[in-house]
Amino acid sequence: MKYAFSTAAALLATFSLTLAADAPTCSPTQKCPDSAPCCSQYGQCGVGAYCLGGCDPESSFDLQSCVAAPTCKSGDFKLDSLDDVAANTVYLGDASKANWVSSGKPVTYNGDSILLTMAPSTVGTLLSSTHYVWYGKISATMTTSQGQGVVTAFILMSDVKDEIDFEFVGDDVTHAQSNYYWQGVTDYHNMVPLDTSDTRSNTHTYTIDWTPDQVTWSIDGNSMRTLKKSDTWNSSTNSYHFPQTPARVQLSLWPAGLESNGEGTVSWAGGLVNWDSQYMQNGYYYAMVNDVSIECYDPPDGYTNNGDKSYYYMDTLGTNSSVAIGNNDTILSSFMATGDNPSFDPNAKPSGTSSSKTNSATSSSASISATPESVPGISGGGNMASSNGAPAGDANGNTGTGSSGSSGSGSGSGTDSSAASQSSASSGSSGFSQGGSSSGSGSGSSSDAPKIVAGSAVALLGFFVAALMI
Repeated sequence: MKYAFSTAAALLATFSLTLAADAPTCSPTQKCPDSAPCCSQYGQCGVGAYCLGGCDPESSFDLQSCVAAPTCKSGDFKLDSLDDVAANTVYLGDASKANWVSSGKPVTYNGDSILLTMAPSTVGTLLSSTHYVWYGKISATMTTSQGQGVVTAFILMSDVKDEIDFEFVGDDVTHAQSNYYWQGVTDYHNMVPLDTSDTRSNTHTYTIDWTPDQVTWSIDGNSMRTLKKSDTWNSSTNSYHFPQTPARVQLSLWPAGLESNGEGTVSWAGGLVNWDSQYMQNGYYYAMVNDVSIECYDPPDGYTNNGDKSYYYMDTLGTNSSVAIGNNDTILSSFMATGDNPSFDPNAKPSGTSSSKTNSATSSSASISATPESVPGISGGGNMASSNGAPAGDANGNTGTGSSGSSGSGSGSGTDSSAASQSSASSGSSGFSQGGSSSGSGSGSSSDAPKIVAGSAVALLGFFVAALMI
C-alpha cells in the first residue's frame, strides 16, 4: 500500500509536538483573535515570529496581521557557514541581515556545507529562505539522510500552502519523490517518484523550475517531470490547482516515523525511526546541503505593482491575483509586535519622562508578554549537534577525505560524502542580533532543543490530518 503526503500537513503533525498547548488554533474558518492575530504555518496563533515567514493570511485576524514578505533575490548561496543563517529565536524580518532562518540545529561541516541534524527526542532541523520566490528556478546541491522513518525535503512552501516538493524517504535512497499541492488540498495522485542514484552517498543537484504555466523537476540537469498548469483544472472549484503564490525555499530533516504518528505517516516513511541506526553519527541523523541557487523570474502578467520591496495579500482567495508587490515594511520591532502593530516594543523607552507613563508601559508589557506565543514550531537537532557535532564517519568507517572531490552538481564518486572528522564541524553560532527581544522569545540560541511532548490534542489532530492514504 502506498501513501502520499502534503509536506505542510506532515510537518504540521510532527512540529505540532513542540508547539505551545495553550496557543489558540487557527484555520480559514477559525481566524486568530486580535490578541494573538497571526496564524503560523503550524496552525497556531501568536505574535512576533508567528507574523513572519509562514504566517497564513487566510487564517490570521486580518490581512495586515502577517508582515509582508521580502521579494525574490537571485543568487548562488554557498552554505559553507552559519554567517548567513539566523535562528528563528532572533530573526525579526530583516532579510538584508540573513538569507536563511533556522529552527532546530544546523551545523557547519568541513567548511563547505551545512548539516541538517536530527537527534533523538527532537523533530529535526528546518532551514527557510528569508526572501520569497514568486516563480523562478531554484536548485539545491545536497545529500540526504537514510533510514526508515527519516525524511529529507527540499521544497517551496507558500503562506497559503501552495507547495512544490522534492522529498526523500530514508528507506529508499534511489528515488526522489516529486510532488505539489494547491492551498494544502490533498490529491493522492500528485506524487511521482523520480529515479536517481544513492541520495545519501552521492551529491546531487535538484532543481525546481517554476513558471506561471508549468513546473519542471530536474536532477543533475536532467528534466525528470513537467507539470502544466493547464492540466490542473478542477471543475469542482472552477480553478487551477496549481502552485501560484510566493513561496519560501525550505530544506528540512524530520522524523515522520514516530510512534505517536498516524499509521499512514509511519508507513509512508518506511517504518519507525531507529534511534540506534548505523546511519546516525555522533548521536544524530543528518542531511548535507552545499549550495542553493535561485534565479528569480518576472511576476505574472497583470500583477498589482505598487513597489518592489515586498509581497502582500489583497484578499483571502490565495491565488495569483491575490498577491501584490509593494514597499510594505517587512521588519518587526520586537517579538511582541505584529503586522498590525509592527513598531510595538514593550522594552522600548517611553517617549515621556513622567513615572506614570513609565509604569503604564511596564504594566502593559507584563500583561501582554504573559499571553501570546512569539516563536512557532521551535524544534532542534539536540545538544549533541554542537562543537563536536560533525559525523565522525559513515557506517563503513569512511572519513571526510573522500568528499572533497564529490561536491557540487553531479552524482559524485559514490563514496559517502557526508563523513568527516569531529573536529571539522562547528556549532557556528552566528551571533546574529536584530531588533528587540521578549521574555517569551528565548535567548536567541537554538542549542537547547525542545523535546517532543506527545499526546496533546493538537498533536493528535495534526497526525490525523497528515495520514493521507491511497
